[in-house]
Amino acid sequence: MLFMKNSTIVNIVLALAVAGLYIIFFTTNGKDKSIQSDSVKGSGNTLSIAYVKMDSMLFTYELAKKLNAEFSEKKETFRKEYTDKRIKFERDAANFQEKVQRGGFLTEDRARQEQERLVGIQQEIQKLDYDLTQKLTEMQGQINQQIVDSISSFLKSYNEVKKYDIIINSSSMLEGSPQYNITKEVTQGLNDRYKSLLK
Repeated sequence: MLFMKNSTIVNIVLALAVAGLYIIFFTTNGKDKSIQSDSVKGSGNTLSIAYVKMDSMLFTYELAKKLNAEFSEKKETFRKEYTDKRIKFERDAANFQEKVQRGGFLTEDRARQEQERLVGIQQEIQKLDYDLTQKLTEMQGQINQQIVDSISSFLKSYNEVKKYDIIINSSSMLEGSPQYNITKEVTQGLNDRYKSLLK
């Protein structure tokens, strides 16, 4: 069933969704660079670079955790609704088969009516499967976008002070020195801002 196949770990989905933040460029004219790289060849200028471990951030960012919990709760509600209807249909279908085998219907028309009713229910369950899967997909997209917007907004204000030329999602790099890792600082800032909005 589509609904069951699309039941994935939300944090993985979120990590993939923020691939939109694969590389975030912040170009500034500020001279206060806390981390300097080698001079850009031929330019005589230096780059201030930092990176964020997005997957780690998603496990510690309170907004992402809250949205993840809400999504999991909704997904469980949908799963139960779908499962309950499917189990009832399977039970009714088994009863129908047993009744046909022992000649429990008075007429063929009555047996055909019951069969058509069950076919209709089966189609409704298939539609429910599709509809719930679509709803979950839409919810995932909205959650992902909300998290991406939140992080992007914070990084813009954060970088007005820090003035990095480039802030990179660590998934885009093969190796990086810990001194350029600003994940903890950014996550703390995100959580502080989120808590202040709850007051």
